[in-house]
Amino acid sequence: MAFSEIEKINIREKLMTSCEESWSRVGYKKTNIDELCAKAGISKGAFYLFFNSKEELFCDVIMSIQARLVTLMNESLGNAPTKYDLAATLKLVYREYDKVPFVFEIRSRDFIAFMNKLPKEKIDELEFHGDYDVRDILKKTDLKYKIEENKGNAAFAILFMPITEKEKLPWNYLESIDFMIDTLIENIFE
Repeated sequence: MAFSEIEKINIREKLMTSCEESWSRVGYKKTNIDELCAKAGISKGAFYLFFNSKEELFCDVIMSIQARLVTLMNESLGNAPTKYDLAATLKLVYREYDKVPFVFEIRSRDFIAFMNKLPKEKIDELEFHGDYDVRDILKKTDLKYKIEENKGNAAFAILFMPITEKEKLPWNYLESIDFMIDTLIENIFE
């Protein structure tokens, strides 16, 4: 079956969106290509016109999420951000990050199973594409540190580590994250 260029773009986007949703819900191993194809309105055979493998699709989904987070950060920060703009950006990014924790839970069995099936060049591509972190956000500001820079950067990095048992916390975890970001901003920057 021949697809127009617009159909190809739309189908590829549907596959990636469905993959991200399924990965969030059931994980890599249980995400089923047949189901993704049905949602995109194509046959399983047609899937291979868009991706060489399930793993290639997952790689593209990860890179798309990473790019989306970087764009969100850049757009939210603006040109001359204050420490309060930085706090608002970190809160916004955290909420987006929280929607796709599977991408950052690199020690989970599911993620390891995915990585074990990737060819070396795809692993290298993911590592290169994912080399953006909180330090890069902080570098884009002209904020002056009150404390040693690496200590401040480490404190922010800890915020973005996966919380595996957030439902057991005695307070709403998003409100807690907001509180921690506000507290860090006041104590790290002038």
